[in-house]
Amino acid sequence: MNNNTDKGLQGNEKIEEAIAGLQKETTQEMLAHTLTVIRRCMKADGQFIIAVEPPKGDGQIRLEAIKTEDGRSWWAAFTSFEEELKGGGSVKSTFLTDIDRLFETALTTEGIEGVILNPWNRTIMLDKYLIKVILGKNI
Repeated sequence: MNNNTDKGLQGNEKIEEAIAGLQKETTQEMLAHTLTVIRRCMKADGQFIIAVEPPKGDGQIRLEAIKTEDGRSWWAAFTSFEEELKGGGSVKSTFLTDIDRLFETALTTEGIEGVILNPWNRTIMLDKYLIKVILGKNI
């Protein structure tokens, strides 16, 4: 166990492993397994790393959004600092956030399609439907 890992991020390597498996074998079974692993980490008070944009004069801090080629906006979240650094872009302000809180907020935020986990490498795009599945909400 890496003792340099923040307590809230411990166990997130299981999510990375599940996503890697899903990338190798894109089946409904592997997707279900990956969503279950994310849910288990969430229920164990797991956290993700989120990048924030500097305030734009109104003092509000906003989560950094990624626009996909189709023009839709997604929040980016990371399972580890190593995953976050793979983006190689400019240094960003990052915070830890509870997985369930991030998902609940994404569901109620207009203009956000969902959360892209680890957008640079072990990636999964969690749209609002998949987020509801992870949270155990009626769909």
